[in-house]
Amino acid sequence: METEFTLSIFTENKIGLLHRMTIIFTRRHINIDSITASESEVRGVYRFTIVVHTNLEQVKKVVKQLEKQIGVLKAFYFTQEEIVYQEIALYKVPTKAFAHGNDVEKLIRKHNAHILTVEPDYIIIEKAGHKQETQELFSKLLPYGVLQFARSGRVAVTKQIKEITTYLRELEEANKHSEKELLLINQ
Repeated sequence: METEFTLSIFTENKIGLLHRMTIIFTRRHINIDSITASESEVRGVYRFTIVVHTNLEQVKKVVKQLEKQIGVLKAFYFTQEEIVYQEIALYKVPTKAFAHGNDVEKLIRKHNAHILTVEPDYIIIEKAGHKQETQELFSKLLPYGVLQFARSGRVAVTKQIKEITTYLRELEEANKHSEKELLLINQ
């Protein structure tokens, strides 16, 4: 059964790594619904957040393949219940939309959005939330004339307490242990 999974992939900043990672999804015929990349809480470590719809068996295989990539430090997969997440949407509407009374302003307040920029010809509105929430506001703004609409990829953190620094330390210890075993074998 297909389910929505959010993958958190911790990497070094390597040229071509994103390409190599997306090939893994392509080969398995898994479409990436959303992708976001940024620095993580650990200096020099980057986090890719990727949203896919697939089954548990496939996502486990993808995570294993991702971890084999040079430059990938650790990869995890999570269900919606295991994370807290948001997306950001920007809506560019004509300034004349506000000439219809307070309708657009009430809509913005009702959806917990706010105005970022007011220009003579247009107004930029920002809304943070889940995809359904940002899409709903888009639908409500359409009659007033949406000039542009953009939504970010998912940004997510886990509900679990264990920090990435702990995982990285464990990984480093495991690598040191493996290196020692190799040295002993080669002697």
